[in-house]
Amino acid sequence: MNAYNPNNKPVHGEKILLAMLPFWSAMIPPLGIACLKSFLQLHGYRVTTVDGNTDGQLRKSYDAYFAILEEVVPLEKRGNFFNIGHDILRNHMLGFLNHRHRDENRLLELVKTLAAHIYYCPIEHKYLERLNDVIRDFFNSLEKFFMDVLERENPTVLGLSVFKDTLPASIFAFRLAKAINKKIKTVMGGGIFSDLLAVGSPDLDRFLEKVPEVDHVIAGEGELLFLKLLQGRLPSNRRVYTLKDIPGDVFDIDLAPPPDFSDLNLLHYPAISTYASRSCPFQCGFCSETVHWGPYRKKKPAQIAGEMITLSQKHHYQLFLMCDSLLNPIISPMSEALNNEKHPVYWDGYLRIDSNVCDADKTFSWRKGGFYRARLGVESGSDRVLKMMNKRIDTTQVKAAVSTLANQGIKTTTMWVIGYPGETEADFQQTLDLVEELKDDIYEAECNAFWFYVNGQIESRRWAQKAFTLYPGFMDILPVNNWDLRVEPCREERYKRMNRFVAHCNRLNIPNPYSLREIYEADERWKHLHENAVPSIIEFQRSGPLIDENKHLIQRIAIDRIDGDDREGDFDF
Repeated sequence: MNAYNPNNKPVHGEKILLAMLPFWSAMIPPLGIACLKSFLQLHGYRVTTVDGNTDGQLRKSYDAYFAILEEVVPLEKRGNFFNIGHDILRNHMLGFLNHRHRDENRLLELVKTLAAHIYYCPIEHKYLERLNDVIRDFFNSLEKFFMDVLERENPTVLGLSVFKDTLPASIFAFRLAKAINKKIKTVMGGGIFSDLLAVGSPDLDRFLEKVPEVDHVIAGEGELLFLKLLQGRLPSNRRVYTLKDIPGDVFDIDLAPPPDFSDLNLLHYPAISTYASRSCPFQCGFCSETVHWGPYRKKKPAQIAGEMITLSQKHHYQLFLMCDSLLNPIISPMSEALNNEKHPVYWDGYLRIDSNVCDADKTFSWRKGGFYRARLGVESGSDRVLKMMNKRIDTTQVKAAVSTLANQGIKTTTMWVIGYPGETEADFQQTLDLVEELKDDIYEAECNAFWFYVNGQIESRRWAQKAFTLYPGFMDILPVNNWDLRVEPCREERYKRMNRFVAHCNRLNIPNPYSLREIYEADERWKHLHENAVPSIIEFQRSGPLIDENKHLIQRIAIDRIDGDDREGDFDF
């Protein structure tokens, strides 16, 4: 590894462009490329980052596409409308890129088939044509946008951080870059290699065959792998590199510099991000975090508090989304460290339900330290299903955890997997009953029908014998397969249950906000339900004095700690 470069002065000839292309629909700027930028600069590389998701013209295509879908999909079949709609949008874009205008009717037939397997409703030909026109306009706009970027930056290395919904635009960008400069080195990384293109799956081999414009793939934590690739310290005859290629060489996140957002337009995002840990100490059946990130590591509390305050002061943001897989192992010392600082920051993140989350004193101390929202993977209201998932929690703990957090005013985003293999109608009804019981303590209920990936999930191998491809007739124009399982409940039943879940939440006035307006409305509901409710997201958008209400809170409600694991420590393993 190169020596530390304290002045960030370039000492290498490579000029690196890192980008995240549409459609990345998160509330935060892309953290991965910001972390890579700061790390590679320390090692003497010139790095520029670009976020295509803040380009207004490209965003118009997204809005136009979903506006058409809203016209044709009945309300009762929309489910988690945008999340599942991305599956149509992504595959439509992939098909558009690869059908090469040979037969537009066949491309429209693909979109019709997608809708039949996702929204379970027909789409008339005139609407299919309108959707296709939007996609055509999008790629025309993307070509102009990315051509301008390439001409301005003239990179020797192009690295794209790719998730499944940014895959089509990324393929297009790689092809464009190679058409302009055949010598440019193209590198693809990102979360897509933990699900849609998981290492070891036939989909990755097929993708690499169909997209030769990608020179190298970095699957997993990127800092050390990217650096070694640039230094020529990885096998040159390989295209795919994983953490197995650097055995025993684990990235020390205590030495990682803070993410560098300096190139990015942050005004489009209500929050910024960082992280306190990487990977996860658990292995739930549907998850791929440990496969992607390797061993679990966490930063020192004082370090993460200092980084957050530095980022807050530099970028004038108080609200953070922590991108950790789970905050549990670090949340108590992190809250204490932040509470001891004069500069107030607020943060939300992913939390696993355990005995500490059910403890009123602990959750109050988190609230005092700025804990803003808990994203809880509840998954199911059935103890039987939770056991099948290896969640290591039960519904008694779920109830105590959600209510304890809510009584401190902390937003509770509950996430649910609908139709996990083996879920019965009775199990699903228990989920609906649990949601109703907790309705006033749930800030947000986000559901997704169970999705299977042929590799990457903890249970992928066990399920693989029951797997099949959804769109076998379109494999020539889809470079990536879409998989499902021959299990109960079947795919259509999973989507029906998802629609029922959404309808149930609507009746109970539990939101699943997507736009800033919807988030504001959800925040107003939360304020009326809970006396110590955290500030509305709109309050962080206003100029004025720093918000510090967390520093002056009084604990109003105490809930007895639930019986359970009495082991000491911040996290029950």
